[in-house]
Amino acid sequence: MPIRPATEADWPHLWAIIEPIMRDGETFALPRDGDEAVARAYFASPEKVNFVAEEDGVILGASYVRANQQGGGSHIANCGYMTAPAARGRGIARALCAHSIDYCRDQGFKGIQFNFVVSTNEPAVHLWKSLGFDILTRLPKAFHHPVLGYVDGLVMYRAL
Repeated sequence: MPIRPATEADWPHLWAIIEPIMRDGETFALPRDGDEAVARAYFASPEKVNFVAEEDGVILGASYVRANQQGGGSHIANCGYMTAPAARGRGIARALCAHSIDYCRDQGFKGIQFNFVVSTNEPAVHLWKSLGFDILTRLPKAFHHPVLGYVDGLVMYRAL
């Protein structure tokens, strides 16, 4: 599946993917009633490099890469991923993450840290582990899930 840098023209398609994820409130630490500006600041702010996965001209998912910290911490990347609800289970997130690993390595990053993975997002946790990420710590009851109540957040890491 082709993965390419995102362009400004892709944003309406990315908003169409992230809006239902925000409204569900089960995986991203974003306000469920957040607007497009909130989503853009989270996923496509200027310090991030965005990529899209597409098939037959349809954007099925997207990723971002950024330095996790500034200065002395800028050698560790932070990445985020989203898949269109209708495309889940097709390997989109796996392809985007594998692309991010290669991209980050090529850019000179020494590792990738996921700052906040919702523990109940079991497909994502399983996927990240299968791609070599370890759970470094568990943040007890750090996320308010709309159905399950307070659940843990995970910090995950993979050396490059």
